[in-house]
Amino acid sequence: MEGTLRFTPRKDKVRKDGKTFLRVSYSLKDQRKILSTDIYVFRFLWDNNTQRVLYCNKRDAKKIAPGIDFDFFPNETDVRLLNKKISDIETIFEGIEADFNRKGYKYSSEDVVNEYRQLISPTTKKEAPNDFVFDFIDKYIKENEPSRAKGSMGVYKSLKKHLQNYQIAKRTKVRFDTMDNSFMRSFQNFLIQWKEVNPKTKRVKTLNNITIAKQLSTVKTFLNYAKAEGIEVSDKYKDFKVKRQKLEVIALTERELMQLINLDLSTNERLDRVRDLFVFSSVTGLRRSDLEQLTHDHISGGDIKITVTKTKELLTVPLNKYSLTILNKYKENKKPLPVISNQRLNEYLKELCKLAEINDSIEIVRFKGAERITTIHPKYELISIHNGRKTFATLSLEKGMNAETVMKLGGWSDYKSFSRYVNITENVKRKAMTSAWGAPEVMKVVGGGE
Repeated sequence: MEGTLRFTPRKDKVRKDGKTFLRVSYSLKDQRKILSTDIYVFRFLWDNNTQRVLYCNKRDAKKIAPGIDFDFFPNETDVRLLNKKISDIETIFEGIEADFNRKGYKYSSEDVVNEYRQLISPTTKKEAPNDFVFDFIDKYIKENEPSRAKGSMGVYKSLKKHLQNYQIAKRTKVRFDTMDNSFMRSFQNFLIQWKEVNPKTKRVKTLNNITIAKQLSTVKTFLNYAKAEGIEVSDKYKDFKVKRQKLEVIALTERELMQLINLDLSTNERLDRVRDLFVFSSVTGLRRSDLEQLTHDHISGGDIKITVTKTKELLTVPLNKYSLTILNKYKENKKPLPVISNQRLNEYLKELCKLAEINDSIEIVRFKGAERITTIHPKYELISIHNGRKTFATLSLEKGMNAETVMKLGGWSDYKSFSRYVNITENVKRKAMTSAWGAPEVMKVVGGGE
């Protein structure tokens, strides 16, 4: 290039998220022109020597910018995209100079800049910045994270990563006004084919249809939000129907729950406490987050009265002989229940259920696109604290409670969401058949001969 191109982050115009946009200056024969770009960066991640954005890992991020959530730092994909934009601008300027030289023009810095503006500026409708969708996802996360349960925004962070990978793979800009039915199908196919290799373990990670359906429904939720915020969004995304696979319901049978309750753990206090937590959930329907927030003040007059962490709704759960026994066991403690971290609790639960010989074989069926993937697991491998809530719903119905009562006790707001947790057991079906048609007097084999 005959001219000189330099990028500089603005110092005086910093957004609330700490980013500022890059300015580009083009100098030729002592004449300099300055333009704005749609590239937003953190000043502390800009390398003035290489004229590129730097990647920063989580450990270093805490040192150089402790006040900024690491989720808002550009990941490696973000950095590649930002630096590609910078490279594209350089390429455009080089191309303009080359074109002028080929035509034999004598040109000034103003001529080059005017040509650049003409090339990048649409003649009709103004387009949103290249990273507008991704910046808007960051905005959504930042605005909603304080009011949502911890970790619930993780699906939006994953969505941003997958959309960025899609943009790179398809060599097409992800824009609100083109995220229509066709885009949704294309994005779905991309997710089905997506794979990532863990650099340490060399294991290949792929997505099954359940995860893909969650990503696609999150796209639709996010587009609804963007539309409500006044963003121009194509209505055609609403035509796309997300197909969800019905999941297996893993709940303990009454026999298995009794095996757990009657298991001798007199020499294992760690697993004894884990059992108490799981049984308490299984006989009250409370989630782990509510077991954790439970205090002695929530327990009064034979009831637990608690505002549910997830739904923010007030819930009243009457005590029964099992839940009261467990509470009495820890009544001298500061907290009514010995809650531990979710990760350790689920790890110890599997150990506990294996010890209790809860080991029936369970078939798990997943789909990746049209491919059916089947695995067989002993039941104890599939048990987590959330299966306590599923056990409560299943056994309460089996014991004769009507669905409406179980829903009110467990805090389910509608039957559609409630039905996902319910396992209608063979025993329930047998009782229902007997109640409707009567019990058989004698069971005998029909046919077959002697």
